[in-house]
Parts: sequence; C-alpha cells; structure tokens
Amino acid sequence: MALPIRDINPTSTYPVVTKALVFVNVAVFIYELINPRLVAQYAFVPALAWEQPYRWVTHMFLHGGLLHIVGNMIYLWVFGDNVEDHYGHLRFLLLYLLWGIAAAFVHYWASATEATLMGAAGPVGNPMYIPAVGASGAISGVLGAYFVLYPRARILTLTFFIVITLIEVPAWAYIGFWFLYQLFYGFAELLSPGNVSGVAYFAHIGGFLAGAATALIYRRRRPTYYWQYYWWYP
Repeated sequence: MALPIRDINPTSTYPVVTKALVFVNVAVFIYELINPRLVAQYAFVPALAWEQPYRWVTHMFLHGGLLHIVGNMIYLWVFGDNVEDHYGHLRFLLLYLLWGIAAAFVHYWASATEATLMGAAGPVGNPMYIPAVGASGAISGVLGAYFVLYPRARILTLTFFIVITLIEVPAWAYIGFWFLYQLFYGFAELLSPGNVSGVAYFAHIGGFLAGAATALIYRRRRPTYYWQYYWWYP
C-alpha cells in the first residue's frame, strides 16, 4: 500500500478552489452523518440518472465513510493545486465538475453492461440501482491531467510494505500504477457479473481518461518572462 503525502512541485498561485472543494466535501460529509437520507436523495443511481439529472453532480460531494472521504481528500489536496495552478481557478472548477460527470457516465455504461451480462431486469441485485457516491471520479480526472502535465514531478509517498517508510516516486510511475490497478480490477469485476466490490472502478477509469484527454487537447499557455534580458533603471 502506498499513500501520497505531498508532491515536490511548487505552484505560483494559491489553490483556493482545491481548498474550497476539500472544505465543502468535509462539510457535506458532516451533514451526511446527521442526515443519512442525503445519500438516497443525491447519490448517483444509474437507473435514475436521466430522470433526476442533478445526481450527475451531487454524488461528487457525498461519501460512504470516514476512510472514503479521507482518502479522496488526500489525493485532491496533493494533486489538485498544480492542476488548478495550470488552468486557473474558474477553469479548474469547471473541469473538475466535467471530469466528475464524465466519470459518472462511464460508470453508467459499466453498470448497464454488467446488468445486461447478468440478465438483471428488476431493482434487486441490479447494478443500475446501486447508489454511487464520492469525489473519486472527479479526482481521477485531476490525476489524469496531472499525469500528462507533470509526469516527472516527484511524489513523496508513504509506503506500507515490509516497513513503513517515505520514498519519492515519479508521478508517471505512481499515477500509472494506480490507473493499471483500476483497469485490472474494473474489468475483472465487469467480466464477473454479480461480483460487486463496492468500488466504482470504471468511474475512476472514466475520470482519469477525461482528465488526461483534457490535458492533451487543452494545455493552457502561460506567458514566459525571461528576466535576465531586462535591465531596470532607477
């Protein structure tokens, strides 16, 4: 097991949107503990996705437990600031929501495919009726964009193998392994209908691909200033 602690990749702007997203997610989770019905009302349920389209967005701010939200927020905190720095605050927020919607769409496709393979028609045991919650789809988009934009950045990683230690791992290796893990278990679950792990692997896959595609297609160009060629006069 490996957990990112921070990246060695400085930013030039304050990550106001990343920190605001963390705050909102935590605040909603606290409210969710007080009002558990929130999940049933706003989770992403594929069978209800077109009838209640608000669920495409609201599910991103709900979580299934303490470990779920802590893990997601760590990833958002570590990788979100640089992607926000690259695209700017408003663009980053819009892209974050877009990646979350793309992740939900791929999850919808995977659920429909699994339901077809199972021959499930009713709500009992049908993946189309299983609620999905979490910011991980949108955060996967952040990881996909980071993978393309900063592949050589170093990720300070806490590892839990034989001993607990801190190591530096290049972003392409850390995120690349994470994506391969999602692919393996996602297709393993899809090809074993009825074997539901409770993890929306295809939401992660869809979000990652959306983020990577965005970074490949749209790289915001920033002005470069070569200060050594300027002379300053009193």
